[in-house]
Amino acid sequence: MQPQGKVLSAIELTIATRESRLALWQAEHVQALLQQQGHSVKLLGMTTLGDQILDRSLSKVGGKGLFVKELEVALQEGRADLAVHSLKDVPMDLPNGFALACVMEREDPRDAWVSPQYARLEDLPTSAVVGTSSLRRTVLLRALRPDLRIEPLRGNLDTRLRKLDEGQYAGIVLAAAGLKRLGLSSRIRHIFDTAQMLPAAGQGALGIEIRADRPDVQRVLAHLSHQTSWLAVAAERAVSRAMGGSCSMPLAAHATVQGEQLHLRAAWGDPEGDARLVTAQVHGVVGSLAQAEALGLEVSRALRAGGAR
Repeated sequence: MQPQGKVLSAIELTIATRESRLALWQAEHVQALLQQQGHSVKLLGMTTLGDQILDRSLSKVGGKGLFVKELEVALQEGRADLAVHSLKDVPMDLPNGFALACVMEREDPRDAWVSPQYARLEDLPTSAVVGTSSLRRTVLLRALRPDLRIEPLRGNLDTRLRKLDEGQYAGIVLAAAGLKRLGLSSRIRHIFDTAQMLPAAGQGALGIEIRADRPDVQRVLAHLSHQTSWLAVAAERAVSRAMGGSCSMPLAAHATVQGEQLHLRAAWGDPEGDARLVTAQVHGVVGSLAQAEALGLEVSRALRAGGAR
């Protein structure tokens, strides 16, 4: 009889990962789950171009794909079998020959307010400096507080917190998921309600990428997949894809699933114009990724009809 927690055919696997503390936590989390199934798993740490370019916003240097390209090269060359990504950093369309094999159960998708002095965004004085390099967060913050100064903030999680502690910003906005995963929940002063700060497509979810010609790895990863999370992020990513999704798109999209019902909301803002947001929402029954993506397309059409570009 097969031992409890083991698989019939254990294989050796290598996970390609960025070397930031959060990326390593994510890769080690997947490593531990696969090892529990009897597989031999090692990590291949890599520094991506996105990690190296810190003086410019992602929207100006090639987008979030800069965080995954080197990992895909490792997959293509056979140096790694899978890559673990924060799904919000994964381009909406993967290159030919690659596949999203698994979306794991989602952590908290919301944004967190981090500040040593101010408990909430509402407490900031006029013209206070808030740090973020996300165009999505920029337009949402401007809609909430058009009087604030929004300044660029690049670097990994520890670097961003250090810049905050040095006094460069009155507060910064970060993904709650990353802070929680690294045991930094104490840094969170306030978690934004999604009605205030709608999350990015895929925020809080981990996606695992493989070569499309590796059904053996696909089978191994099947038990890590969380269908409800995958349906939600499929709808969100469909909105972003239809809108030309990249980090140069000031777009938010967030879905929740209750039973068979999926509720999807999205918002778009003009980073160069006024603080007005274009919003849209839809809900419907979903039982497949295709149905979830169809709802995403419906929301993208509503955004365009409302003036989003």
